[in-house]
Amino acid sequence: MTTGAQPTASARLPPREDVAAELRVAHDALGRRDAAAAEAAFRRALTLDPDNLEAAHFIGVRSGIDGNHAAALTLLQRAVELDPRNAPLLKDLAVTYLELGRAPEATATFTRALEIDPEFFVARLHLAFLQEEAGNDRDALANYFGAVTKAQAQGRWLSEASTARVLRPLVLHAMDRIDSGRRKLFADLLAPLREAHGDAALARVQQCVEILLNAREANYPDSRQRPKFLYFPGPPATTFFDEALFPWHAVLEENFAVIRGELEAVLADNDGVVPFLTFDSPEQASGYLAGDGAPPNWDAFFFYRHGERNDVNCQRCPRTAAIIDSLPLVRIREHAPEICFSVLTPGTHILPHRGVTNTRLVTHFPLIVPENCAIVVGGETHEWRQGECFAFDDTFEHEAWNRGTSTRVVLLMDCWNPHLTAVEREAVALLVEAIGDFNRRGGIAES
Repeated sequence: MTTGAQPTASARLPPREDVAAELRVAHDALGRRDAAAAEAAFRRALTLDPDNLEAAHFIGVRSGIDGNHAAALTLLQRAVELDPRNAPLLKDLAVTYLELGRAPEATATFTRALEIDPEFFVARLHLAFLQEEAGNDRDALANYFGAVTKAQAQGRWLSEASTARVLRPLVLHAMDRIDSGRRKLFADLLAPLREAHGDAALARVQQCVEILLNAREANYPDSRQRPKFLYFPGPPATTFFDEALFPWHAVLEENFAVIRGELEAVLADNDGVVPFLTFDSPEQASGYLAGDGAPPNWDAFFFYRHGERNDVNCQRCPRTAAIIDSLPLVRIREHAPEICFSVLTPGTHILPHRGVTNTRLVTHFPLIVPENCAIVVGGETHEWRQGECFAFDDTFEHEAWNRGTSTRVVLLMDCWNPHLTAVEREAVALLVEAIGDFNRRGGIAES
């Protein structure tokens, strides 16, 4: 015998459906920008399901905003247990540690968030602040720079309107630290050279640094020239260079048969030939390469890549490698030289693009040249002539194509701009290496 009426199935939903219903109410409230109603619905969901990740995260953040950091910590720690690789969640937990004065845990948690998502510029900004507070000025400066650079690449922190109100003081502080810190970094780096050679020897280098720091206009002498990274003022703005400036080109030309023979052996088995560029998607590739009928292919057999010697490939072409290693080429740790057999298949068009700096040029030594192949630099067309070297400044927009019926191959290599002095070359190498190290610490990948 019953003591009263029992609820029917339609009168009471299962708990899981109750939670889902409350989450729908919360989302609807958020859509109306009614934070109070959303919070109430999330709290009801959390009461029904203490392990609901979304509710725990939202109520944890709201608790922190309301000043109840102990409650925020409990909820956010539980949420992280449920989803340990959620970078925004880790950031919110780290901010809570920061509010509670637990700097080591905040630092570790921001670091975890950035390991998961290196592009998370807000987490990087907070990490930089904690590093600065701990006296780690070196990493703080790099992370301030990385945070601002990444934010501005996404259209953020460019103005007061594009910066969240709560972050504005810290963003302004970061920008001040970046301005003064990078200037000191480069001044300290060049101090030994300045002491050894004097200010006059480094005058153009100093101007180069000021342009890099946006403290001086570049004032390009030729409007066609636009380095993507580092502009060095003073050298003549030239597309194709006088061969008299490169006496070492003769070494390559005298050894044409030797180098061509080793190239033919490489092409015979195609082992070690890889794409010159790698792309994340066909859409990305279409911005660099185009094909006339057949798929475009720009491949390379690298002797050096980003300054690192490929010993396996060099052993396969020992005489070519020995000739290369005898030449006065650019040597910058992790950056230069870049040396390869550059292989362009029929129908391939390398679309217009620009290089990074006019401190170095590109030498081409043509080895296999079918008809209807050419390179255009700054609007000036040059047809490769087999066995004849030439150098050009790739900071002028340039493109190349193979409209022939067989493969085109040149030996491609970096070389110094001959109008830089030995001291200037040394200074540029130091600068580029230091900038690379600095950017890497700030989470900025090399392009």
